[in-house]
Amino acid sequence: MNTRRMDLNLLVTLEALLIEQNVTRAAARLHLSQPAVSAQLSRLRDVFDDPLLIPAQRGMTPTVKALELLGPLRQALDQVRATVATHLNFEPATASLTVSVACTDYVQAALIKHLVVAMRSEAPGVRIALRTLDMSQLEPQMARGDVDVALANLQGAPQGLRSRHLFDESYVLIGRRGHPTLREGLGVEAFARLEHIVVSLRGGGFATSVDKAMEALGHRRNVVLSASSFLLVPELVEQSDCVALVPRRLVDNRGGQLVRVEPPLSVEGFTIGMMWHERSHGHAGFKWVREFITRAVDCQPTGREGSGHIAQSP
Repeated sequence: MNTRRMDLNLLVTLEALLIEQNVTRAAARLHLSQPAVSAQLSRLRDVFDDPLLIPAQRGMTPTVKALELLGPLRQALDQVRATVATHLNFEPATASLTVSVACTDYVQAALIKHLVVAMRSEAPGVRIALRTLDMSQLEPQMARGDVDVALANLQGAPQGLRSRHLFDESYVLIGRRGHPTLREGLGVEAFARLEHIVVSLRGGGFATSVDKAMEALGHRRNVVLSASSFLLVPELVEQSDCVALVPRRLVDNRGGQLVRVEPPLSVEGFTIGMMWHERSHGHAGFKWVREFITRAVDCQPTGREGSGHIAQSP
């Protein structure tokens, strides 16, 4: 058989003819004219080198070859229909999908745990693969399909990616419960004397935009530790007299070992958003995942909204 002469429409017509065993009824089933179906039957007879349907007293009778074709043909077409339906209509309760999510450690701590727990109840067949965010490589990673969704500060997001705002984040000053000097209404001078932990995403930095603002006020902050990740900071604060300015959502759901107070000076916040590539934009499964992430974020308690963008912690 010359398969180059075959197309899916011919197979769909053959299925209808074998089921109806009547050209007129098959044409009505396919929403085609009777001459069009007759012409396709002629092509099918040529392709399979068999009459397929023989005129009978009432309708038409399938040949032996036609009867052999019916079972495998319906199975193949049903599989095609199911594949198409899966991409058009995503059923989270029964679907299987693996989603690669690139994000920072802050997003993992503040959002991913809540997201995964919530998703397990709605879509148990959806698996999440967490990847370290590399903004410089994000667009080619998404183009290759290595990353499906990125959750990060939208500042510096590649122009070729689609994006959606998720939430605005602000900073809160944390210290251990029972800290000897930390209290609400702390002044800038007392704030400067505290032992501070800062997060330097590039590593090793002891000064941030907050320190520049304090120098303008005539004060210098006592920074005793520069960490490369937010994840260790709350535990360090709980076990020492150190304090830290951290994103509010990082400590929203922690236990009662931390004291949270508003900083004595304005601290610029940042925006977290979702990014994805055009290649997965129309996929029903990934579309559902993006909508689920948006809903999951909206269901989380939020702190005071911040503004602007940052590159590291204050």
